[in-house]
Amino acid sequence: MSVSVALIASSANRFSHVADTSPDSLIAFGSTNLVALWNATSPNDFGIYETLHGHDAVVTCVRFLSSEQLVTGDEQGMLFLWRREGATWFISSKQKAHTKGLTVLSFLGQYVASGSSDSTVKIWEVVKSESSDDLRERQVISTGKRYPLSLALAFLPGTQVAIVTLLAVSGTDAKVQLYLRSESQFTLSATLAGHEDWVRALAFKPCPRPEEPLVLASGSQDATIRLWSIEPVKSSTNEEEERGQLSDGLLDAFEASLGEVAEGEEGGRQISLKRHILTSKSSDGTSQQFSVTFDALLIGHEFGITSLSWRPDLGPNSTPTILSSSTDSSLILWSPSTVFGATQDSSTSIWINRRRFGDVGGQRLGGFVGALWARGELGAVSGHRGPVRGLAWSPNGEYLISAGVDQTTRIYGQLYHSDQTKRTWHEIARPQVHGYDLLDAVFLNPLKFVSIADEKVARVFEAPRNFVQLAKALDVAYFSENEENRPAGASVPPLGLSNKAVGDGSSVAPVLAPSTRRQFEGELAGATLWPEIEKIFGHGYESITLAVSYSHKFIATACKATSPEHAVIRVYETNTFKLVGQPLAGHALTVTRVAFSPDDKFILSVSRDRTWHLYKMKDNEGYTPIAADKPHARIIWDCAWSAEGDVFATASRDKSVKIWAQHDKKYSATATIKTPSPATAIDFSPANSDHRRKLAVGLEDGTIQIFFNITSDPTSWTLDTTIAIGLAHVNQIHRLSWRPGQKDGKGAKELASCSEDASSGKANEILLYSGVVQRALKDAKRRSIHEAPPICGSKETDLVRDNKGYQN
Repeated sequence: MSVSVALIASSANRFSHVADTSPDSLIAFGSTNLVALWNATSPNDFGIYETLHGHDAVVTCVRFLSSEQLVTGDEQGMLFLWRREGATWFISSKQKAHTKGLTVLSFLGQYVASGSSDSTVKIWEVVKSESSDDLRERQVISTGKRYPLSLALAFLPGTQVAIVTLLAVSGTDAKVQLYLRSESQFTLSATLAGHEDWVRALAFKPCPRPEEPLVLASGSQDATIRLWSIEPVKSSTNEEEERGQLSDGLLDAFEASLGEVAEGEEGGRQISLKRHILTSKSSDGTSQQFSVTFDALLIGHEFGITSLSWRPDLGPNSTPTILSSSTDSSLILWSPSTVFGATQDSSTSIWINRRRFGDVGGQRLGGFVGALWARGELGAVSGHRGPVRGLAWSPNGEYLISAGVDQTTRIYGQLYHSDQTKRTWHEIARPQVHGYDLLDAVFLNPLKFVSIADEKVARVFEAPRNFVQLAKALDVAYFSENEENRPAGASVPPLGLSNKAVGDGSSVAPVLAPSTRRQFEGELAGATLWPEIEKIFGHGYESITLAVSYSHKFIATACKATSPEHAVIRVYETNTFKLVGQPLAGHALTVTRVAFSPDDKFILSVSRDRTWHLYKMKDNEGYTPIAADKPHARIIWDCAWSAEGDVFATASRDKSVKIWAQHDKKYSATATIKTPSPATAIDFSPANSDHRRKLAVGLEDGTIQIFFNITSDPTSWTLDTTIAIGLAHVNQIHRLSWRPGQKDGKGAKELASCSEDASSGKANEILLYSGVVQRALKDAKRRSIHEAPPICGSKETDLVRDNKGYQN
């Protein structure tokens, strides 16, 4: 069997320089330890199509050098140079660039500048060869007690020699430093003052024409943007002064005369007219001077600037435009007044707020942390901003729900392209935005689900009319329910945790996207909530796992526990949400997973106490314990029943998966599958017409192994496919789930997985940054997947001989 990726749902790390776009519109961004690739202009509308692995820490900055080269940095100070050959990206150079994390990257020509929180800026040269490229260190610049936050490189205007380069550096103070490289080394040439807080963004205007000055934009946490003009110095004469032109002396005298007055204007903002002089010396002994002057102050954001990007130069008639992002959750397009037909020289034009996007005066914390240019409005590439702990398919497999520690649940569905010939997976709804980390979610029917979070309550949600109409419009699913009897949508009240239903007259207006495109981020975040209809109480501590029966008549929940009193399973009816029988006791520590048998007669549970317990329904009055065992040496992470109900499996941190079956009214292990890494997640697919079924096993290192078995012989399990790191995840798999298909198992060809995807052994350190990947993996050819021979079978050495079993 071969495998390809059908869906990658991933979010960007929260750093200002973590994303970049290539000349051919390929977008790359850091997502936890991975680098995600998205072709924004592809007609396939696939979204993220690949993730590059190699970093062992959170990726903090990404920069394209060309369409074929990419440089990335991480929190451990590692600098990677990637090279593309055909459609394949590979690591061309790997350097321990800094002693602490990288904060920013910039490049010009064959030179790359890297800034780090170790208070240094390093200059690297890209040395190219036919087979690979290399990064070689050329200079180290100390920034003293400041941390560099932004870098920008440009050639000085009017110079044709590539060595005349200007480096702008800003950091954890209110100044911008300019370094000039006229021969072999950069030297500090000027310091630009004026901002009142950290300067977090720098950007040079691209491709200035010979008659135009070079313009540097700087954005600060003081919520302002300053434009600085850099141009060759023109010698002044007394005759020019007599005609009224301003000399440097007159400008300095005027600034000095302002005194305290200038500082009092604009709420204390300083308007400095000082002209800085840069002197460039060439190897032949000649020199050229350049002046740097303050040109414009742009005020419009309410909070700090996080990113600046100039519009790409489109020709001599294109209007200079700046895109800025801010922690006030807004984006602004700035351009000079000449866009409205003014005829003044551009250096004296008035820059205005041309367009504003995002929230205005909203309550969303954090805002935008980066911005890139695109050619038009595109569908959102989205994913959880933290580990994903749970996922489940709708009963008929139309869509997939996931739950993450970013306190959201998200629904993904297949959407048709505009030509109605292909379908790709995208996020279509965000039904729950919570105040606690979400751990799991399961469907009770196609329009109702229950979720658990790091709290004692389980919550039940039902789809609003908005989702029903949206699913039909996008051709994802069709329902027979009367839409008019459903609420129009839902909203979360201020300081509340429960989604409240809203009607047509509410200020929360449901948004229905056209069927030819996927949802935009604003629509997902604000118009796809589901109202909460029920709360389920009972546990004394925070919930930890959740399961639904195959008939969807029962749900089972368990909570964190350090004693047998709380290590119980509570079973509820899904019609009344009342407790069925008594809580199921038996475990001594936290129950990690619960699974119903296909006929709902049995409940299987596993625990941190390294035991599994089996319970059986008795006279429709509740479940009673019938069997238990302690077969593993470490914690048992997961358990699952086969779709045929003849066997079940347990997965443990002791690097083994055990298959269990009933013989002579006893349950014993029929096979033990040894895994190269601790097994953390498992799931069975239904058997096909040839009586072959698959068992997917997720491992702690992110690898997924798929075994096959003939139903008539539960003792023999053969490794069919290994989905290795690079196509799968890079850390612990939390959940695996085969997509429900048609009868005879013909449709069970898609597998969904979710993962921690954080640096091994450092999960507690990077949960805030961890971008989590979900993948739907389906049968198709992929050259990075390798076949492997059988690793377990019915030999005696593969069996557990000391399992006592329990009477039925």
